Amino acid sequence: MSLRERINTDVKNAMKAKDTKKRDALRLLTSAFKQVEVDERRELSDADIIKIIQSQVKRRDDAASQYKAAGRDDLMQIELDEISYYKEYLPAQLSDEELRNRLKEIIEKVGANSMKDMGKVMGAASKELSANADGKRINECVKTLLS
Repeated sequence: MSLRERINTDVKNAMKAKDTKKRDALRLLTSAFKQVEVDERRELSDADIIKIIQSQVKRRDDAASQYKAAGRDDLMQIELDEISYYKEYLPAQLSDEELRNRLKEIIEKVGANSMKDMGKVMGAASKELSANADGKRINECVKTLLS
């Protein structure tokens, strides 16, 4: 079963269970998929869907932090709930130790030895690890390894 089919099935199950929060969150996600398909006139692969989910999680995270700063805990909680629904469809994230080890391998592969080579490392790391680690985590870890 593809990732999109799994999400559609979960929307139906949420409707049957009268779980309106989950239903609405997943509908927002499917509308984001449809928007990309219409804009780019192509069918999405599972990898494309994962990227869209990651961007939606990032948006929700940014919104939640802004709501927290504004003292709107009720709206922040809605965003955090949506993030929890979306994370079910993302691949498992690398632990800090696993990320550090993978980045060390990439640094050796591209031959980086100073902060000047950070662009090379980030390019290779983003391609290889984007599904399993957030870009911000990758960036911070690369900085510590190269400094």
